[in-house]
Amino acid sequence: MEHSTEIILTIAGIVLVHGLIFYFLTRKSRLIKGKHVVVTGGSSGIGLWAAIECVRLGAHVTIIARNVSLLEKAKEELEKRRVRDTQMIQFRSLDLAKSYGAVTSMLDELERTVGAIYMLINCAGMAICGTVEDTSVEDARKLMDVNYFATYYPTRHVLPKMKEAGDGIIVITASQAALMGIYGYGAYAASKFALRGLAETIAMEARHRGVSVTLALPADTDTPGFENENRTKPEETKIISGSGGLAKPEHVGKRLVQDALKGSFFSIMGLESWVLSILCVGMAPWRGPLLCFVQFYLLGPLRLIGLALQWNFQRIIKNCAKQRQRT
Repeated sequence: MEHSTEIILTIAGIVLVHGLIFYFLTRKSRLIKGKHVVVTGGSSGIGLWAAIECVRLGAHVTIIARNVSLLEKAKEELEKRRVRDTQMIQFRSLDLAKSYGAVTSMLDELERTVGAIYMLINCAGMAICGTVEDTSVEDARKLMDVNYFATYYPTRHVLPKMKEAGDGIIVITASQAALMGIYGYGAYAASKFALRGLAETIAMEARHRGVSVTLALPADTDTPGFENENRTKPEETKIISGSGGLAKPEHVGKRLVQDALKGSFFSIMGLESWVLSILCVGMAPWRGPLLCFVQFYLLGPLRLIGLALQWNFQRIIKNCAKQRQRT
């Protein structure tokens, strides 16, 4: 009886391993050569490097941001990296959070000029740090406008067109703060949690229509926005968030494009982000047997690690409070 059980388990293991190998060997990335990609927040940081990767892959690329001077410099950089003379590189200056009507008018004009938008990469965003009571109502509303509505407006516009075409890719750039609340990130985390909810909803509504969505969850990244963010960070936030190191925007931008083309729901980099995505997976969409297998077996042990991290965060907060009392 024991011998039969061993044989069955061995056969099941062999079948599982071969099935996983077959899955990854046959899993193909979509191609964007000759297709129109729009990148919001594409004048600098992660957005610029995502645009550079799309240009390298042969796409027609339009970048959108507010600062015309930065857009012009970014366009020059993109044009240097063209792989085909026929590639169209354009930019538009617009405050994406100001008006849904302005966003739709601009995107309609772009589609008439360049062609239908096949891939939308949302990278527009900002951070203002502070405890919930120290963050002004105006700043909380500004974070929601820039981080959520500047993504929601263009996404809402392209989504029905992608559904009708039966094909399309949407990237929503959030952060690790979309997975857990962190000291000093109250209003910021709320805007990023909203993006996760939007991404999960689109994944459920649009997958059967051929549209995929990828939620990028970058850790702290060396961008101009990060420099501004540090000016308002409480000491507790600096210590807690600083433990994960600082990612390079060129690595994050390239990775999120590659993950989106593979149809991954989460786009992550580094061990810390990977562990956090497993811990906070919740009802995230199915993305392959191997990942679900790993999540099933690691959720329990990782929960213990998560509790240890929460204890360490509380220790940091108490120590900072004691130091302030002494001064």
